Amino acid sequence: MSTPTNDPAIIAEDLILLDADLGDTKDAVIERLSELLAAAGRASEAAPLREAALAREAQSATGLPGGIAIPHCRAEAVTSASLGFARLRPKVDFGAPDGPADLVFLIAAPAGAGSAHMKLLSSLARALVKPEFVTSLRNAPTAADVVALVAGVINPAAASPKKDVSTTKAAVPAAAASAAASAPKHIVAVTACTTGIAHTYMAADSLVAAGDRAGVTVHVETQGSSGSTPLDPALIASAEAVIFATDVGVKGKERFAGKPVISSGVKRAINEPDVMVTEALRAANDPNASRVSGTAAEAGGSNSGTGELGWGTRIRQILLTGVSYMIPFVAAGGLLIALGFLLGGYEIKDVAEDIVVNNSLTALPDGGLAAYLGAVLFEIGALSFSFLVPALAGYISYAIADRPGLAPGFTAGAVAVLVGAGFIGGLVGGLIAGFVALWISKWKIPAVLRGLMPVVIIPLFATLIVGGIMFLVLGKPLAAITSGLTNWLNSLSGSSVIILGIILGLMMCFDLGGPVNKAAYAFATAGLSVTDTASLRIMAAVMAAGMVPPLALALASAVRPRIFTEAERENGKAAWFLGAAFISEGAIPFAAADPLRVIPSMMAGGAVTGALIMATDVTLSAPHGGIFVFFAIGQLVWFLVALAVGTIVSAFLVVFAKQFIKGKNSPSEAALDPDVVAV
Repeated sequence: MSTPTNDPAIIAEDLILLDADLGDTKDAVIERLSELLAAAGRASEAAPLREAALAREAQSATGLPGGIAIPHCRAEAVTSASLGFARLRPKVDFGAPDGPADLVFLIAAPAGAGSAHMKLLSSLARALVKPEFVTSLRNAPTAADVVALVAGVINPAAASPKKDVSTTKAAVPAAAASAAASAPKHIVAVTACTTGIAHTYMAADSLVAAGDRAGVTVHVETQGSSGSTPLDPALIASAEAVIFATDVGVKGKERFAGKPVISSGVKRAINEPDVMVTEALRAANDPNASRVSGTAAEAGGSNSGTGELGWGTRIRQILLTGVSYMIPFVAAGGLLIALGFLLGGYEIKDVAEDIVVNNSLTALPDGGLAAYLGAVLFEIGALSFSFLVPALAGYISYAIADRPGLAPGFTAGAVAVLVGAGFIGGLVGGLIAGFVALWISKWKIPAVLRGLMPVVIIPLFATLIVGGIMFLVLGKPLAAITSGLTNWLNSLSGSSVIILGIILGLMMCFDLGGPVNKAAYAFATAGLSVTDTASLRIMAAVMAAGMVPPLALALASAVRPRIFTEAERENGKAAWFLGAAFISEGAIPFAAADPLRVIPSMMAGGAVTGALIMATDVTLSAPHGGIFVFFAIGQLVWFLVALAVGTIVSAFLVVFAKQFIKGKNSPSEAALDPDVVAV
């Protein structure tokens, strides 16, 4: 296999820098390599590539033991899968546990990279766990030598078949797998990282090498971007234990049900493969060891070294799974409703169904075609919005019990809507549905009926049980709680409503798209109703506060550029648009580099904005879009004033903190220009 003939080679001499001083921060190195790839025609622009790589870096460090770093990303700007390489003098810290890196590969893949390209990139990642290859890179005298070394490891013809340790298409054939299944001892493993480009395959090779050192065979299924072939069922059945080294959910986790399990994030398998193999062997001989349940709840990535994720982590993953699947319904439905109001006016909500379903054109308000289109958009949006609570409950249940939990979860959410339990009912119903489905999955039934468990028995009985509980026991109490909460919110006034705005603002700016931010956003969107003024004010406070961090950092980096790195200044330019569009994640690169000074500054501005929004009775009937849904904002002038004040407060505080509070500074901070006017 080779790269497609129309594409250039993945690495070339003009993509290599040897013994280069690219600055003493990883942002500077990534920026220089991005510029190198763009100059060589491998990317349409350097900035989007750099931003994608830094966004991936913000999720988890890409530094590896042995002085290696592999920043990587997919980006629309990348025109051809490519490798940029730098051998650094001096070394730069990429977050590896044993110190800074001197060998850096920027792995850039197009957004829609094919499996051929992804396999070439994964071959390089796997070679980086081999000491002899790394030593050769350090000793290579010229760029041409580096190209030859890399070409040697990404060319399948040059690789020994037994070195391919995963079950991709180049994996061990079935006969060999059957032979391995009869070996004295073996372990199976699954590795998967968020992008599926590098860590997935490096973790696989690290575990295989650790198994060799421990005298045990390790068979790894890499669930990465280059595709994978599932492990042979015979290998799984006879395995001593299983290792899940993943940052995302394990696909087909039910195949490993009952096996002793060690779970961790993918980087632990790279950094501590020998420890993980030892733990797996110990678990194999421990009758009390954690075992795979076949559910999605245990499959999420964790940096824990234990066999089972802690309940706090599991519940957080479960709830965030439900929220993440709910948000597309919220965004699509809410924006369509807002567009319906724009075209047909707010009165369209009272006649939209009659106009669209019954074709009663006489009910059209003034406006003709625009009003009719408004009615259509409103009705489509309302239907999409109606899935909000069922989707939340359904995917909470899915996160606990996998696919058998979907039907009972969606049903629990629908019942919650029917009895008036709303968002709270969806949360409770989804949890009950998931755990009931999980309990039923552990029933001992005759072998002849096992095939019916996931498609008939579990959904049937779990739906019956959770539906009965919701209707007969929990429905009315949860509806009363929801009604009480709604009435309380509507009754807030004066200082009480301002305090609520402050709390929501603090939450939105605390982790910039993380669990706390999502909790505040879910609270606002789940209660959003065009007939409920309190919910519209909460939505306005949440959106405005969420816009503050990227806008404040864009302002700070523009007014006081010398206290930010060059990469941060470039990120600041993009943050103007991200903030205006209500994408809080635009502030993540700044917060990841300097959390102790950036995050408190952002929270202060968010609290100010939230309080002002509540105090001035601003409303918002769209759940997303930022300033671009201005037509859905009531009291638009006060919305803009609150946003501007919070932005200025946060910008001032972050500039003050970076100048006068000791912390981890950017390299340019030592040479501040006193003549530049501060905010």
